[in-house]
Amino acid sequence: MSLSLILSQLLNGLQFGVLLFLLAAGLTLVFGIMSFVNLAHGSLYMLGAYFAATAYNHTESFTFAVVAALAGCIVVGMLLERIAVSRLYGRDHLDHVLATFGMMMFFNEMARIIWGVQPYFLPVPEMLSGTVDLLGISYPAYRFAIIVVGLIVAVGAHLLMHKTRLGMLIRAGSVNPQMVGALGVNIKLLNAFLFGLGAALAGLAGVMSGPILSVQVGMGEPVLITTLVVIVIGGIGSVSGAFYAALIVGIVDTMGRAFLPTLLRDMMSREAANAAGPALASMLIYILMAVVLALRPQGLFPARRT
Repeated sequence: MSLSLILSQLLNGLQFGVLLFLLAAGLTLVFGIMSFVNLAHGSLYMLGAYFAATAYNHTESFTFAVVAALAGCIVVGMLLERIAVSRLYGRDHLDHVLATFGMMMFFNEMARIIWGVQPYFLPVPEMLSGTVDLLGISYPAYRFAIIVVGLIVAVGAHLLMHKTRLGMLIRAGSVNPQMVGALGVNIKLLNAFLFGLGAALAGLAGVMSGPILSVQVGMGEPVLITTLVVIVIGGIGSVSGAFYAALIVGIVDTMGRAFLPTLLRDMMSREAANAAGPALASMLIYILMAVVLALRPQGLFPARRT
């Protein structure tokens, strides 16, 4: 187990973590601040990837693919909020779960009808097809670009929430929407903006993951489960918590899958290690979540309701 391999897997974990953050940031805005359980968030991630792949096939421009993914997801998100989600704000969380689970099934079938069952592939942009020298190793430039984009979004989200009047209204609206509405703020428009912003972040995650994953129906469900783990560990409603938790989950998951089977071979037979290693590695983030819930039920970095 060389140092370069450890550093390479650490960077892979960081890259996976920032992708999770792009999804978790949007979901925690809707789930934590608007108190709406949106299981269709993974579908917006899938649609972002499909929009980007379709736009690239017609233009061969990765920049245009990114624009198409963001614009398409914002439009779909805001239409979804106006047509269906806004009617459910006052309902029980169980109603949110049932309704958005139905939306998830709808979007999967719609994607199957429009794009078919065969996966799409989005190539790495030419200017990011090489490698960069990082910490003494050659690392794929595209994966490094994902890390940079994720960090830029994290800084932007922090500034939006804590340094702008809009962020102040979002935080105030999450605590007392009636009072904020009485002061003349259009709460419905604010909620629609939040949902559209969350959809845009999901679409950005979709287009960024397109060149390293195949774009296919149902690709949003597995990553949605991991994103919910991130939100629980970070603290519901905390964008900063989502960022730190996403990095922790990304690194733990990647390092566990890469090294746990090898470590187990030093403690048990090779056959037993090969059988137990991948299974234990896939459970690591859920074990981590259980430990966090036992010690800090509110999450590691809960939102401050002040």
